[in-house]
Amino acid sequence: MSAVDSFRPHTETLANGLRVTLRHVPGLKRSAAVLRVAVGSHDAPLAWPGLAHLLEHLFFLGTERFPTEQNLMAYVQRHGGQVNARTSERTTDFFFELPPAAFAGGLERLGDMLSHPRLDEADQLREREVLHAEFIAWSQDPTAQRQVALHEGLSAAHPLRGFHAGNRDSLAVQQAEFQRALQDFYRRFYQSGQMTLSLAGPQSIEALNALAEQFSGDVPAGEAVTRQPAPELMASHQASYQQVSAGRLDLLCAFEGLPVASPQAMDFLCTWLNNSKPGGLLATLRQRGLADSLKASTLYEFAEQALLHIEFKLDNDQTPNDIRPLLHDWLGFFAVQDDWAPLRNEFTARLQRCQETATALQLARWDNEDRDVRLSENDLSRLREILKQLHPSESVIGQWQLPAPNPFLQMASEAPRTGLIRGQTSAHRGLRTFAQDRSRGRRERSPMQFSQGLADNTPQGAVYLRWRLTTLPPLDLSTKLDRHLQDLREDARQAGVEVTFESCANQWLLKLVGLQAPMPLVLEHILTKLEQPLPPTPARNETPLMPIRHLLKELPNHCQQNAQSSALALTESAPNVWTTAQWDGLAMGLSAATQGAIGPALARVPGIAAQQAQPTSPCGQPIWHTLQTHGDEQAVLLFCPTPTRTLPDEAAWRLLAQLCQTPFYQRLRVELQLGYAVFSGVKQIDGQTALLFGVQSPNTSAAQLIAHIDQFLSGLPDLLRQLDDSTLASQQQALAAQFQSAALSCAQAAELLWQGKLAGHPSDYLEQLSDAIMRVDREQLMDAVRHLLSAESARYCLTNGACPGEPWNAEP
Repeated sequence: MSAVDSFRPHTETLANGLRVTLRHVPGLKRSAAVLRVAVGSHDAPLAWPGLAHLLEHLFFLGTERFPTEQNLMAYVQRHGGQVNARTSERTTDFFFELPPAAFAGGLERLGDMLSHPRLDEADQLREREVLHAEFIAWSQDPTAQRQVALHEGLSAAHPLRGFHAGNRDSLAVQQAEFQRALQDFYRRFYQSGQMTLSLAGPQSIEALNALAEQFSGDVPAGEAVTRQPAPELMASHQASYQQVSAGRLDLLCAFEGLPVASPQAMDFLCTWLNNSKPGGLLATLRQRGLADSLKASTLYEFAEQALLHIEFKLDNDQTPNDIRPLLHDWLGFFAVQDDWAPLRNEFTARLQRCQETATALQLARWDNEDRDVRLSENDLSRLREILKQLHPSESVIGQWQLPAPNPFLQMASEAPRTGLIRGQTSAHRGLRTFAQDRSRGRRERSPMQFSQGLADNTPQGAVYLRWRLTTLPPLDLSTKLDRHLQDLREDARQAGVEVTFESCANQWLLKLVGLQAPMPLVLEHILTKLEQPLPPTPARNETPLMPIRHLLKELPNHCQQNAQSSALALTESAPNVWTTAQWDGLAMGLSAATQGAIGPALARVPGIAAQQAQPTSPCGQPIWHTLQTHGDEQAVLLFCPTPTRTLPDEAAWRLLAQLCQTPFYQRLRVELQLGYAVFSGVKQIDGQTALLFGVQSPNTSAAQLIAHIDQFLSGLPDLLRQLDDSTLASQQQALAAQFQSAALSCAQAAELLWQGKLAGHPSDYLEQLSDAIMRVDREQLMDAVRHLLSAESARYCLTNGACPGEPWNAEP
């Protein structure tokens, strides 16, 4: 077996033809599997559009060995993981992530569901209705429709112009010909020679290999299927076309006969096309008032074909005539670089940082797509051919420059050793330095708390900063601030730090999560930006979200208990917003050295040091909020907070959510077929824990959806009574394990600890919560249900439907 390389997985082909990639990363908290099957929607019979998509859905309906309550989806949910699948044009992916102790059980279920799927006609009819609901939502989604419109310039003979999602009309389940086609499709493509399995986790390569061997035993053996190449992308001799709409230019470039390589050849080109630093294409377009943003991405890649999309958002509805000449001039400058050595080095550094901060699932996906941290010779050959077919200018006119290096990438990514600052060795451990004394003094006087709830001996950490405003900000502050921080956020992301700035009612929250080494410098740059005047930002018509996503985005604004926006005075000056605001924060997982380095930046935080706000109790009545959303479908979110913010109440609510998740999905999505967007779980907002239920439906009103949720909730006492002690104990143990530090990523732990701070819990909140979950008994669960069903319980319904009246109180 080959030696382990932290940036390259072990690869091999097993005896039955299954290709595997295995990656051992000791620091990972979870394990992940990605199975790619070399078949997609374009491979389905022309007579039955959507057949590949329907089959993907059927795999998740349970098997004889693992029925609904024990299948992969229920199993992953029970262990706090994530699971999904996706049918693309030429591939179908199945993927999940689980705690290492539960990983083997997930692989066992994945292999069983692919080898013994339920393909009976009744199941197909039910699942077809789910696909039909997806199709209706898709047909009303502006983003999906614009994606379809982008293909209109392609050849009518190419599959990209076809319909592949599937609906009630295209899937003739009750016809014998359809059943034969479905069985033939399954037998032909779902076998070992068509599959690549990628595993990533903290297990050794030998352990992962044993799991892969065990999985391969469940998969039918076979050889790779040779698929016919698609017709040419363009019917004419032209290799590109453009579409112009209000405030937008879409440029589509088609490629034929490309050398075979990884997806990174196109990624490399898109990376530098999208770069906004001075001397690049986007900076020049902005300077000339031609475009406000540029986004280059790959819409399609298969074999020797590719389709590149470059989207320009135009300034002031400018005509796009001057954009394409500038694009081709920049391409000419880019094409003549000497093997792009500086750009390749930075590209490699970015990819290495991505791998250092990636989750197990991200790494498994990376390996499954045959990506690497460096461009191979095949990638470079493909890149040169891509550039040739883009017809770059032969005589470059513009004064183009390569982008300046990312300042945050220049720092070492390794975490300093715990308890030491730069220049110290282990011999100095225990000796306090002047810098540490200064840092300690700042912390004692600062509203920033340094939590002990996250280990400080890992490379990652998190910093949360919150401002509670005393004046209303300008209406466009969020948009301007987003633009102002855009380039800095991207540099930080490339260096391993995710930066988000969220506004909610009268609160603004800055989050830095990721590698802690560059974090002090990133924070310093952000705070410097906040002191600067904000640039003018062109008005944009944002693409409307589908209803359920719109509601999820707005939920915090309607449920936050401390929001007092109506009492705030309006200010016209953005800096005044920060100057008068009260701020506090929480830093987690930072080493002593990073804490010392971050101290000077914290001294520059604008605003007034705030004391811990007292948590408030939810209003004890059912409140109905109606929002306008895009499209005709009705959607509801039901937010049911705990009666108090005590740990016993939160533990009971979390366990109740765990027990509800699979039955709720089974009842509303599978049995009632209300729609494809059906979910439930726990949601925390401003320290308040709540049960959250969500449904979007193409043909059921909001009032009816709430009635269905209420009917489900009214059945919870019976559900608890029918639950045997061993099953309850098993669910309890699985849930409690999810809050142990060994199971949580830095980002997950940071968010939980922040919510714990807002609720008034101490640093050992996670340990206490895990213990509290194990102490919940059946009577506590019944008490939680009784409170949930009582008329005095607080409930918030956020929806795009009209208030049905009693017992709901419409928001004034």
